Order: sequence, then C-alpha cells, then structure tokens
Amino acid sequence: MTNQVQPIFILPEGSQRTTGKNAQRTNIMAAQVVAETVRTTLGPKGMDKMLVDSLGDVVVTNDGVTILEEMSIEHPSAKMIVEVAKTQEDEVGDGTTTAVVLAGELLKRAENLMDMDIHPTVLVKGYNMAAEKAQLILNNISKEVTKEDTDILRKIAMTAMTGKGAEANKAKLGELVVRAVKQVAEKENGKNTVDIDNIKIEKKVGAGVEDTELVQGIVLDKERVHSGMDKTVKKAKIALLDAAVEIKNPETDAKIQITDPTQIQAFLSQEEDMLKGMVKKITDSGANVVFCQKGIGDIAQHFLSKKSVYAVRRVKKSDMDLLARATGANVVSNIEDLEADDLGYAGIVKEKKVGDEQMTFVKNCKNPKSVTILVRGGTEHVVAEIKRAIDDAVGGVASALVQGKVVAGAGAPEIELARNLRKFSESLSGREQLGVIAFADAMEIIPRTLAENAGLDPIDILTEIKSEHDKGNKWAGVDVFTGEVVNSWKAGVIEPLKIKTQAIKSASEVTTMILRIDDVIASSGSKDSGGGAPAMPPGGMGGMGGMGGMPPY
Repeated sequence: MTNQVQPIFILPEGSQRTTGKNAQRTNIMAAQVVAETVRTTLGPKGMDKMLVDSLGDVVVTNDGVTILEEMSIEHPSAKMIVEVAKTQEDEVGDGTTTAVVLAGELLKRAENLMDMDIHPTVLVKGYNMAAEKAQLILNNISKEVTKEDTDILRKIAMTAMTGKGAEANKAKLGELVVRAVKQVAEKENGKNTVDIDNIKIEKKVGAGVEDTELVQGIVLDKERVHSGMDKTVKKAKIALLDAAVEIKNPETDAKIQITDPTQIQAFLSQEEDMLKGMVKKITDSGANVVFCQKGIGDIAQHFLSKKSVYAVRRVKKSDMDLLARATGANVVSNIEDLEADDLGYAGIVKEKKVGDEQMTFVKNCKNPKSVTILVRGGTEHVVAEIKRAIDDAVGGVASALVQGKVVAGAGAPEIELARNLRKFSESLSGREQLGVIAFADAMEIIPRTLAENAGLDPIDILTEIKSEHDKGNKWAGVDVFTGEVVNSWKAGVIEPLKIKTQAIKSASEVTTMILRIDDVIASSGSKDSGGGAPAMPPGGMGGMGGMGGMPPY
C-alpha cells in the first residue's frame, strides 16, 4: 500500500504566486511597458497621448505624470514606476518622462545581465555605486545661476515648454513665468526659497494663448455680491475676514414667544442694527473692499453697497492666504477686532468679464508675494495643456533658483555622464563593474529617444555626439529641428540640475527595489473587499487597466 502525500495549502484559494526569474521578468516587463508608453512623448518632437476615461472625458497631453495618472494602472510594479513620475513632479515639477524612461532602460539593461547569470544583488550594488557617482559627476559639470541671470532663467522656462502645446508662444510665456517666480522668491539665510504655491495659475477658455497675462496680485473666480456696488475700486484698502457678515441661525431649535405684533418688528430691527454695527466696524477701519471667507447676508450686502464697499463672499481659504501675501493684509477672524493696521493695499480691484464669467482682479499690489498667471486659450483642452506646460516651466525655474545650478539639455549631460561612468567602471574589479557599465549605457536612452522621436537616425547621432564629447565638448547635444549635433548651452537648451539628479535618484531607487523582488504573492482577497481588480491581474503580469475606448496593454 503506497503512502499518499497530503497536499499542503499555505495560501488561500485563488492566490497567485510567481517566483524566481519568472517574477523578476514579469515585474521588469510591466515596468518597461509603462516606460515605453511615455517614451514617445519625450523631447520637442515628442507626440501627444489622448486619454479617454470611463465618463468620456478627454485629456490630450504629453506630460509624463498626467498620462500615467490618467491611465488606470493595476500592475503592482508598474504602479511603482508611476510613483517615480509623481516624485519627480512633486520635487521638481518637470522631467517626469525622463525619470520614467530612465527607470525602464535601467531595468532592460539589468535583465540582459541577469540572463548572463549575474545575480540581482550584484547588479543592485553596481547600480547604487553608479547612481552615487552620477550625482557627483552632474554637480561637477553644472553651472551656477543667480536671480540676476534672467536670460538663463528664461531659457529654462522655454526649454520646459518646448514640445508642449505652449511652444508657439514660449518666448512670451517664458517671460511671464520668470517674472512670476522672481516676484515670489524670497531670501532665507542667504539662500533663495520659492514656494510655487504662491503662483496661482488660473485658466479660462476664450481669447488666444498669446493673451495669457501675469497679474501682480490675485485673480478670483468670484463676482461682487451686490449689483449696486462699484465695479472698480482704485487705491483699494482691503479687509480679509474669516467671519460671517450675517446673523447666524441658532444651532438648536429655539422658540420665541411673542405677545405683541410690535415685538416682531423690534426683533427684526435689532437684527438689522447688529448688521449695521458690523458694516460700520468694517467701514470705520477704512476698508473699501472686503473679501469674506464665509457668508455675507442680504441686508449686510445692502448696507455695504450703500457705503460704496466692494464685497466678495465665500472665498476659498487658499485664496485668502494668497490675498494676504499679495496685499499685505491680515486675515481677521472677528469683525470687532478689525483695525486699520489689518488692511491690505491694491492699486485696483475690478470686476471683469473673462470668457463667459465675471472674475475679480486684485491688481497693482505693492511688491506682492503671490501673483497670478491667467491662462487663455481657444478650447478647454488647449487651456489645460498650456497650464501643464506653465506648471513645468514654473517648477523648472524655481528649482534652478533654489539650487542655484543648471546644466544644458538636448541629451548632452546624459552622454557626458555615461562617458565619465565608463571611466569610473575601469577602477572597479568585481562584477559590480558590469552594473556600472549597464548604468552608463542606460543613460544614453535619453539622447537616443530624442533622436528617434524626431525621426533621426539614433546610431549616427549618438556616434557623433560621443565623438564631440571625447574632444571635450561637454555640452554637445542633438538639435532635433535640424538633425545636427550642436552646443546645447549656446542653443539655449538649459535645464535645472535638479531635474537630472532627481530623475537619476528616483529611477535607480525604484529599479533596485524591483530587481530585489524574486517572489510575488497576490492574494485574491482584494477582489471581494475592495470591489476593484485583484492585486495582481490574472496571468502573472496582467496589464494596465484599459481606459474607456482604449485596449489594455
């Protein structure tokens, strides 16, 4: 009689498990698919993606992080690549596609070495050494930039917008971005700091992209509360209130017993007197413009209108903070405490029709520490893409000012980096050397992709650029418009150093994390609990969730 071996179930039914090389290949493939998706958008000649969600809303963009966020990606290691783009967006504001493409290429090179039986931990060590060395090399080749280098800052803004929908007007928009960033920049302990949240980017459909303007103050998507108020207030003294200019209803049900009809009148008169008192307090402070975070009652609106005070109600807290920075006013939480010292100043406060809506412009502030870029364009999609381009440009200029270092673009720093990393690899004797060489080779994906997206021959271009770098021309890069190798610094293709350092840091970190995974255990529990897709789509790798009208990858 033979002994039957009882099977042992460790994982719940429906769980999937891939181990060893299968797990590594699956993860690498998923990450590479994500990188390939955005790769065609890189550079001035990059193409756009049209993303359609389940509701039929359309986004047309070539902004890496927007594409990856709009795609419903399900695969766990593909999600890690999306995180790289998000980190790049948060840290620098530009270079998201670069970071993702680098991560994809690092994984591809690693897979080739793993096929030659190089152990992943050896590779990881080599990649870490190369990433550390890359930071030093980039710092060495970078140039310094200050707030006074307006021309360089303008070129950074224009480089960030090249290839986006804003390209036709990049000179004008670049000028606006530099003025905005310099306006909100502050010095702390001798260093520049820029909080890009102080640059409000408001978009409105209508007019053309060239009508985009920089307002030295704040633009609010609000109109005055009463038609009797003046549309324009010059030399505005502005009160910012975080308190309601109305009588609040009691929170509990209250019963008032009245024995005489005149008591109703007395009750209403008293309410009116209280509102009159509030309005008097506002006008006594000298304010002729009021921005209120809460409500302004009908009777109070009437009194404010009689006193020629321009009032706006239910302003967002974020806008109140920006108004305070722009006008120098203090936000007051109790009307009784409002004093003349709390008021801010603006040269003009004006209600103006933009597109089909009334907006309030608070302009000509004295040295405002928050400003607004009002973006215009022919359609909703155009305006949205221009806004994304301006966001990238603002992030780039701000990073350059804060760090104070820049490099030329057009693939030049990547080739210089690869060249120096190969030299560095010669000083190593172990197998890590292969990891460093693979890292160096992966850097060349950026100039290669720039050339491919422009319809040029990547091999010819790379050979020519490398030969220029060997002669000592560290800024030799590809001009995608002429197909020639040029000095990218002289050509005005300039980027903040942080775009490169952050992209390499994030890409190498996520690559090493994915390479160390040799076992993927996906439970089926999430299907029942979350109502969504399983943690790991069937068949191991699974795809990225298809968008409405698009096939899954």
